[in-house]
Amino acid sequence: MRRIIEKLAQERKEKEEEFSRKIKELKEKSQEDVAGKSSVRLEHLFSRLEEILKSEERPQEKKRRFFPSPSKTAKTEPSQQLFNEQVLLILSEFQNILTQNLNQTKELFSSITDLLELNASLADARDREWDALGSNHVGMIFKSMEWRVEKLRAEYEDTKLLMKKFLLLKEKLNHLLATLEKKKAPLPRLVKEILMPLEDWRYAGFENRFRGDSEEVKKQQASYLSYFKKGGRVLDLGCGRGEFMELLKENGIEAMGFDINEEMIDICLDKGLPCQKGDILEKLAECKDGSFSGIFSSQVIEHLPPAYLRRMVELCYFKLDPSGVIVLETINPTSVFALVQIYYLDLSHQKPVHPQALKFLLESAGFEEVEIKYSSPLEEERLQNLPGANESASILNRNIDHLNELLYASPNYAAIAKKI
Repeated sequence: MRRIIEKLAQERKEKEEEFSRKIKELKEKSQEDVAGKSSVRLEHLFSRLEEILKSEERPQEKKRRFFPSPSKTAKTEPSQQLFNEQVLLILSEFQNILTQNLNQTKELFSSITDLLELNASLADARDREWDALGSNHVGMIFKSMEWRVEKLRAEYEDTKLLMKKFLLLKEKLNHLLATLEKKKAPLPRLVKEILMPLEDWRYAGFENRFRGDSEEVKKQQASYLSYFKKGGRVLDLGCGRGEFMELLKENGIEAMGFDINEEMIDICLDKGLPCQKGDILEKLAECKDGSFSGIFSSQVIEHLPPAYLRRMVELCYFKLDPSGVIVLETINPTSVFALVQIYYLDLSHQKPVHPQALKFLLESAGFEEVEIKYSSPLEEERLQNLPGANESASILNRNIDHLNELLYASPNYAAIAKKI
C-alpha cells in the first residue's frame, strides 16, 4: 500500500508542476499586449483610408490641376486605379490583422481548454491520493484491531492452558510442600514433575502466538491430505495441537500422534484425538513394522539434531507398510525471509534442513520417488518488476527475479517420498 501511495503522490506532484507551467505560459502570453499592437496598426490603417477618401472627394477642377489629361476618360482612369489599389492594400492588411487576432484567440482558447482539462486531471489525482491515504488509514486501524484481537485470543488461550495446568500442579505442589514441612529433601523427580509442565506450557503459548490460529494451520496442511489414502492409518510425529490429525479424522483416515510436550498432548486429548506423550524415537521403536500407511510431520525436524533426524527417517521406513508415504514439512532455509522471520524466531530450533539434504536423507534410507513441494508463497513481500520492454528494464527485472528467489522464496517446503 505504501508503494501505491508513493506512486499516486508522485503523479499528483507531476500534475501540479504541469499545471503551474501552463499557468505561467498563459500569463506570459497575456502580457505580450498583442491586442494593443493590433489596435495601433488598425488606427494607422483607418487614418490612411480616411486620407484616401478625402483625396477622392476633392473638386474635379482641383484634381485637374494635379492630373491634367487630354480627355475626361483619360483623366479619371489613372486616379480611380490608384484609389482602388490603395483601398485593396488597406483591406488586405485589415484581413491579415483580423486573421492574426483570430489565430491568437484560438491559441488562447486552446490553452484555457488544456488548462481546464489539466485542472480536472489534477483534481482526480488528488482525489485518488486522498482515497488511498484514507483507505490505508482505515486499513491500518482494522489491522491494528485485528492484531489486538489476535493478541487477546492468544493471551486467552495461554491463560486457559495455564489455569488448567495450575489445577493439575496443585496436588503436586501440596505433596512437595508436605515433604518440605517434614524437613525431608524432595525427590528430584517431584521437582521435575512441576518444572517440566511449566516449560511445556511456555512453548504451547509460543506456538499459539506465533504459529497462528489452528484453523489457518489446517488450511495450509490440507494440501497434504491427497497423499494419504482413505481407510489407512497415519502417524503424526510431533502432532502439536493436532491440526493434521483433525483433518485426517474428518476425511475418514485413522490418525495417531506422538509429542514430547505435555501441554500439546492435553490439547489433543481435549479434542478427542488419540496421541501419546514421549520421545519420537522411543515411540517409533515401540511401533510394529509396517503398521502405518502414512507418516506425517510438520515443523518438527528443524528441532532435531542431525543424527537424531537420520535415525528417525530410518525408523519411519520400517514402520510404513509397502507403498506407504512419508511427508516431512519444515522451514525452507533457501528463503532469506523464512530464515530471518521464522526460523530464528524459535529458540528451540536446532538446525535448518536444506531441501536437497532432506531428499538425499530419504533416498539413502530406501525411500523412492522423493518430491520437494514448496508452500505458502510470499506474494506481497516480493519486489515488483519495472514496466517497459527495453533492454535496461529487462536486465533489471531479471535481477529482481533472482533477488526474489533468494529473499522471498516460499517459507515452507515438504519432502514427500514413497516406500516401494
